[in-house]
Amino acid sequence: MPAINPPRRLLFGPGPSQVETRVYEAMAKPLVGYLDPFLYQVFDDVRSGLRTAFGTRNPYTLVIPGTGSAGMETAVTNFVDPGAKLAIFVNGFFGERIAEMGRRHGANVVRAEKPWGDVFTETEAREFLEKERPQVVAFIHGETSTGAMQPPEAITRPAHELGALVIADCVTTLGSVPIKVDETGIDIAYSCTQKGLSAPPGLSPFTVSPRAVERLNTRTTPNRIWYLDLKMLMDYYDGKKYHHTPPVPAFYALREALAAIQDEGIEQRFARHLKAHGSFVRRIEAMGLKMHVPAGHRLTTLNTPRVPEGVDDAQVRKQLLDEHGIEVAGGFGPLAGKIFRIGVMGPLANEPSLDLFFEAFGKCLTVRATA
Repeated sequence: MPAINPPRRLLFGPGPSQVETRVYEAMAKPLVGYLDPFLYQVFDDVRSGLRTAFGTRNPYTLVIPGTGSAGMETAVTNFVDPGAKLAIFVNGFFGERIAEMGRRHGANVVRAEKPWGDVFTETEAREFLEKERPQVVAFIHGETSTGAMQPPEAITRPAHELGALVIADCVTTLGSVPIKVDETGIDIAYSCTQKGLSAPPGLSPFTVSPRAVERLNTRTTPNRIWYLDLKMLMDYYDGKKYHHTPPVPAFYALREALAAIQDEGIEQRFARHLKAHGSFVRRIEAMGLKMHVPAGHRLTTLNTPRVPEGVDDAQVRKQLLDEHGIEVAGGFGPLAGKIFRIGVMGPLANEPSLDLFFEAFGKCLTVRATA
C-alpha cells in the first residue's frame, strides 16, 4: 500500500488541538525499553512538567496509559468502592459520563443537575452535599460539551467540610487554564494530552493529593481493574517494577509539549489563551452572534457561540473543512444544532490564527445564511 498522507488541517475543534513541529519530531526518536534509564528520565521530566501545569506539589503525579476517559475511569475505580455514595455535579455530557462509570462500578450515584451551560454556586453545592453526605464528589472543571467552566472552590469547600474526596475532570483545561489543584483543594484530577497541552492523544495526566493517597492506601478491597490500579502504576513509576509497556513515542511527545510550555512560561501561556479568548468573543459579537455561556463562566479554551437562526451548522462545518481545511465541532445532546464548539488552543491561540479562522468562518456563515 502507498505511504500514508493525511490532509493538513487547522484544528479549531474541541480536541485534538494543533501540534507543534517539535512535538511531531520527538515522536520519531528511537524507541527504548520500558525499564530503560532514559525512559525514566523522560518520566521524571513529564511528571515535573505536569505538576507545574496542574498547580500542585503532589508526589503522586503520573500518567495513565490511555486517553482522558481512562483517567476518568482510573479516578472512579480507585477511589469509589462498590456501594459508596458518589455525588456528581452534572451540567453537560461528561458529567453524564462519569455518572455512568460510577453506576457501572457499583457506586450509589446521586446527581445534582443544571441545564447544559450553567455552573453550580457554592450555596447550591453545599445544600446538595449536606443532604446527600457522599464519600466522593466529582465535577467537570471545563465542560467540553458546553464551553462552561466550573469554579472548583464552590464544590471543594463544602465537600471537604463533610470529609469527602473531590475528583475534578480537567480534560479541557490542563495546560492552558489555571487549575491550581493545591490551592483549590482538588484531591484527584485527570486530563488528556490532546487539548490544552497540544500533544497527540493517548495519555491521561493524573494527580492525587496526599489526603487521597492516604484514603487509597487504607483501601482493603483490590481494584477490580488491574490495568488502572494506581498502586501498581506507582510501583512502576517509582519502584521500577514492570506493570505494562508504555507507548514510548507518546511520552516523548508529551515531554516535548511540556518543554514548549516551560519555554513559554506557564503564566504567559495562561495569559495568551485568555487574551485569545477575549479576542474571539469580541469578533463573534461583532458578527452579531451570541455566546451560549454567560461572561464569567466561560471555558476560555473552548468557545461556544450559538448558531444563528436559519443557519445549518453541519453545512457550515462541512464547508469550513472542505474549502478551508478548518475543523470545528457542533453541539450534541440538548445543544445539537444550537452551538458551534470552537477550540482556540496551543499554537492557534493568537491573533494571526484568529484572523485566518474568522476570514473563513465569516464566508461560510454568510453563504449558509443566504443559501
